[in-house]
Amino acid sequence: MTNPTSVPPSRAGTGLRIGVLALQGDFREHLHAMEDAGATCIGVRRPAELDGLDGLVIPGGESTTIDKLSRAFGLREPLRRHIQDGLPVFGSCAGMILLAEEIADPAKDLAGNPQQTFGGLDITVRRNAFGRQRESFETDLDFRGLDFSATANGVAPVHAVFIRGPWVERVGDGVEVLAKVEPARASHPGALAGTARIVAVRSGKLLATSFHPEVTGEKRVHELFIRMIRGEA
Repeated sequence: MTNPTSVPPSRAGTGLRIGVLALQGDFREHLHAMEDAGATCIGVRRPAELDGLDGLVIPGGESTTIDKLSRAFGLREPLRRHIQDGLPVFGSCAGMILLAEEIADPAKDLAGNPQQTFGGLDITVRRNAFGRQRESFETDLDFRGLDFSATANGVAPVHAVFIRGPWVERVGDGVEVLAKVEPARASHPGALAGTARIVAVRSGKLLATSFHPEVTGEKRVHELFIRMIRGEA
């Protein structure tokens, strides 16, 4: 299934300079999505490349690997500072984990040290919460904040792909829940124990999803992020 774009097709990102953290993961897909929206894009691998950005995307991938590489490339602390200073950031899947202030089940290195995050979102996430690779699934989500894409038939649901995705177990004050997965809509509903799971959140100009809009042709989540950067959402 292909998701609808805004109607008419949007070039809302024109004039914006948006970075995509390009250490590991599906950063190319996010670069293409942002370029399709009209933005000027850059893959970010060095601290200096954070300067002058209007926004940043943290892609899906391996959160532990991105964490380690961010420190190896000297990016972790500069990135944390930029987030604290108000840089708009969108994180998908692993990016959600890296934006979280707390991980319920952090991976540990050989010395027993838990993985680190960049922080910014007052949420607690659980890694690989929906299962392993073989338990990946797709479903339609009611997603708040996409009124700009409404047609005469209303706002179409977001068709979401979950690949070893996290879910959010706690949201703090000021964090808005944008979407949840109901047990009946998951491929293995027993894992949800009868409880809807939070899979998209927003706080200020920080946005995070458990799923991968960049791999399904869904354009509206990226456009929402662009509108957040511009102060239009």
